[in-house]
Amino acid sequence: MRYLSTRGESATRGFSDILLEGLAPDGGLYLPESYPLIDSATLAQWRGLSYADLAFEILSRFITDIPADDLRALIAKTYTPEVFGGHAEIVPLKPLKGDPGMALLGLSEGPTLAFKDMAMQLLGNLFEYALARQHSELNIFGATSGDTGSAAEYAMRGKRGIRVFMLSPFGKMSAFQTAQMYSLADANIHNIAVQGVFDDAQDMVKAVSNDLDFKRRWRIGTVNSINWARLAAQIVYYFAGYFQATRSNDEQVSFTVPSGNFGNICAGHVARMMGLPIRKLVLATNENNVLDEFFRTGVYRPRKSAETHHTSSPSMDISKASNFERFIFDLLGRDASRVHALFADELPSRGFFDLSADPAFARSATDYGFTSGSSTHADRLATIRSVWQGSERLIDTHTADGVKVAREHLEPGVPMLVLETALAAKFPETIQEAVGTCPQRPAGLEDLERRPQRFAVMPVEVEAVKTYIAMHCGAGLAGS
Repeated sequence: MRYLSTRGESATRGFSDILLEGLAPDGGLYLPESYPLIDSATLAQWRGLSYADLAFEILSRFITDIPADDLRALIAKTYTPEVFGGHAEIVPLKPLKGDPGMALLGLSEGPTLAFKDMAMQLLGNLFEYALARQHSELNIFGATSGDTGSAAEYAMRGKRGIRVFMLSPFGKMSAFQTAQMYSLADANIHNIAVQGVFDDAQDMVKAVSNDLDFKRRWRIGTVNSINWARLAAQIVYYFAGYFQATRSNDEQVSFTVPSGNFGNICAGHVARMMGLPIRKLVLATNENNVLDEFFRTGVYRPRKSAETHHTSSPSMDISKASNFERFIFDLLGRDASRVHALFADELPSRGFFDLSADPAFARSATDYGFTSGSSTHADRLATIRSVWQGSERLIDTHTADGVKVAREHLEPGVPMLVLETALAAKFPETIQEAVGTCPQRPAGLEDLERRPQRFAVMPVEVEAVKTYIAMHCGAGLAGS
């Protein structure tokens, strides 16, 4: 399996080559040259496999330059009940009694109580393995709107040859999310609170990634969802959810995905392209509804920082969806020159692009199964309350956005799985507002917000963050 850039770089590369990188040198995102196709007979063989075995069957089709025995061992080490809440299924199905035909796919049983653990735990093991083979080290540089950062840091803490530099929007995450990151005392973890919004932090990551000399000198890699390895790992749980929700491969399933950066639902798009019988991919946004606007109108119009709302589902407070370029690449028939023109030329100059008159836009629904909707704070409160009353489950604010939109797209006879974004314990203030009680915390996290916190505050300045990285790397990690 070889990988190419969405913006047309001619050279193709192997998985191990792109694992430690992130963006392609031309500023595009990596995708496989083609998606492996899975037929009904193969689906039948996979039904009943353990999560780890299913992950190996899927990922071995994308990762062909790591010996099979090594890959199987890395996956088996990652996906264990001990790491994921004691659940043998790893991603348990959670039916909603008050919503017939709907269930949550439990993606938040990992160490940071958010779906990002599903991919990040594997990345930690893949990175350590790859670096050991190369006798090398890596400085991971990323941005988070809430959950990516903690998932990355918990996956990478103490890993040999790895440092993590994580940007987050200062004062714009929940108290739990903030404490989960900033209370880590591991020497290889560096938290940087940016005086802006997530999109500012994400732009800083892209700017550093596009400075090829700095990137090579300080061996910069990324764990944001622009890294293909993260998206590949997320493909697995769409298959796992499908097998739990159906009895035969003649059935279809729809998925609703709370979406900010388009990585989670992009993995569902790839699963559907591979042949998984997905009827609809329902994208749910909060008040930052840039992606919903595109699927309704054909216009992609990222918002400026000042126009990005700070909401009660903060991990989706994103107005520039990095992974969206991957879908547009497929939507436009993998025409890299058009993608380059849209994202490198038209979007920076005009602030938007418009595909409403392009025949390709209609195919987003007809050929690719996409539809969408949005949710507000009032919707979140009402949805959390109704799920609690009807199913006796407390759901987090992002999952509530998903449930609200999923209810609008239910079809008779087609199971609807809502991808759980996080556990309710991460957002106690809004849960208290909705139902009058705080969610129970997992053991060991009762005093989280009272723990000492360690972080640096920084303006939205790329050169400042470069200086910080260089200062904390030391000559031992820099290139010659």
